[in-house]
Amino acid sequence: MQSAKQFTSIFGGVLVLFLVAPLIIRDTQFQHLMIMLLLFTTLSQAWNLIGGFAGQVSLGHAMFFGIGAYAAMAPLNQWGLTPWIGMAIGGLVAMVAAVIVGYPVFRLKGHYFVISTFAVAEVVRELFSNWDWVDGPIGLDAPLVEQGWRNFMFYHTKLPYHYTLLIFFAVVMFVAFRMERSRMGYYFRAIKQRPEAAQAMGVNITLFKQYAFIISAFFTAICGSMYGLYVLHIEPSTVLSLDISIKIVLIAVLGGIGSLWGPLLGATILISLQEYSRIWLGGTGRGIDLIVLGALIVIICVYEPNGIVGLIKRFSRKKRKA
Repeated sequence: MQSAKQFTSIFGGVLVLFLVAPLIIRDTQFQHLMIMLLLFTTLSQAWNLIGGFAGQVSLGHAMFFGIGAYAAMAPLNQWGLTPWIGMAIGGLVAMVAAVIVGYPVFRLKGHYFVISTFAVAEVVRELFSNWDWVDGPIGLDAPLVEQGWRNFMFYHTKLPYHYTLLIFFAVVMFVAFRMERSRMGYYFRAIKQRPEAAQAMGVNITLFKQYAFIISAFFTAICGSMYGLYVLHIEPSTVLSLDISIKIVLIAVLGGIGSLWGPLLGATILISLQEYSRIWLGGTGRGIDLIVLGALIVIICVYEPNGIVGLIKRFSRKKRKA
């Protein structure tokens, strides 16, 4: 566990980097990469609260992501309602959904829990695919509205999206840091490592799993709202797909599940490789970009199950011994 001083110094350096980089490098593709890095780091950190801290591996977070995306886009599209209100509604709906879903699924353990979260997410995807109010499988396009902060629409620059996501990234990182050092964080680790022992000591493991699930769902829904407003088109096959859930988990696995900086390290490598390999190699028609990503993840997981954070710690230990 990092000390407050270490966290502050590293976090400050990361914030400065993300603040300055898009101002120095004006390339549109690079700015898009920075936005995707912030988005998926925040998403993975939100998942890390339930999957890494509490040890409950969920493959259903696309459900909350999609709820957030539709909550911001649909009222704007149908009624002209500012998406900021939609974001708040999406976060609240996701929290309610987490309570409803969590009640039955937390009665399951291990791979049964994983399968159940995936199954629920697929049910939600089918519901949205058959919901006429959101145009079913066709999805929704953002309406042509006046650009500005009220509608969170910007047609000539990506910087407002970048700095809005940077603020949200900072909030989620701070929450994760405080939670890791709180009594709740200790309960999460106890539930992850020795659930029977934690229960014997009086910890209501179902209740604290539910707490982690609710907080994670809220942050994931806000990310979904920002993503929908950024890409300007959403549909069930994109924002409610299993691909979203798997990518969130892979980022955490690659960086280091349960570690504070794992999501950022994992997203930096995976999202950068995905974006640039898609540009450089995706046109070959042979799926080389996917092969590179898969090979990297397999090598990391086999050589160091704790991810990149584990590799850094191993290198630091060897350096101290030397």
